[in-house]
Amino acid sequence: MVTKSAYSFSIFRQIHWDSFAFGKMVRGKIEMKRIENETSRQVTFSKRRNGIMKKAYELSVLCDAEVAVIIFSQKGRLYEFSNSSMQNTIDKYREYAKQMPMNNNTFEVEQYMEQLKEETVNMAKKIEILEISKRKLMGQGIGLCSMNELQEIDNQLERSLKKIRTRKSQLFKDEIQRLKEKEKLLLEENAKLSEKYGLRPKQAALEPQASPTQPAQQKETANCSHNIQNSEADTDLFIGLPDICWSS
Repeated sequence: MVTKSAYSFSIFRQIHWDSFAFGKMVRGKIEMKRIENETSRQVTFSKRRNGIMKKAYELSVLCDAEVAVIIFSQKGRLYEFSNSSMQNTIDKYREYAKQMPMNNNTFEVEQYMEQLKEETVNMAKKIEILEISKRKLMGQGIGLCSMNELQEIDNQLERSLKKIRTRKSQLFKDEIQRLKEKEKLLLEENAKLSEKYGLRPKQAALEPQASPTQPAQQKETANCSHNIQNSEADTDLFIGLPDICWSS
């Protein structure tokens, strides 16, 4: 019966020999795909399998770790290494695998809660800073402010007022432009309706219409002019009857 130490020594001796045999071979960059040549594939499998076994043995010895490696070749041949009982290591892994989802979920929940706590603290600090800044802008709590802080508040208020006035002016301009466009549309619509229903022809609307009372007004104006001409006073003095006049 092969003991555990003898088995480990035989694996170590085989790994040492394989390393000596292939140590001086030139290593090139290998493309990660299936090796088509069967002989090359078998050689590569043996070399890399021995490398894995060597690393597992070194890890178990140097770090006092429980290591188990299971490899099946292409033809189904088993290669394994364990520095303790393989069955005990497999049972331990299965027990841990059952608890792994619960442990992972618990860890994720705890990590998420810690992240939420940090975000809450940062948000509370930002809100406090904003509240202090708001009170200062409203003129509250500025008794302990220095001259530089007051000047900064004043500059900030000036910038805010400038932005507000600019925005207000732009809104007025937009509203005026909108009303002009609306007026233009209403005039065009009114002109179309007038042409359609003949309520106000364009030429008649442009030319001044004669008033029916205009001839009477002209006649009255002429009579007034005639009366004014006939009512001119004679400055000579007459004595006696109207037909006999002596001028003095």
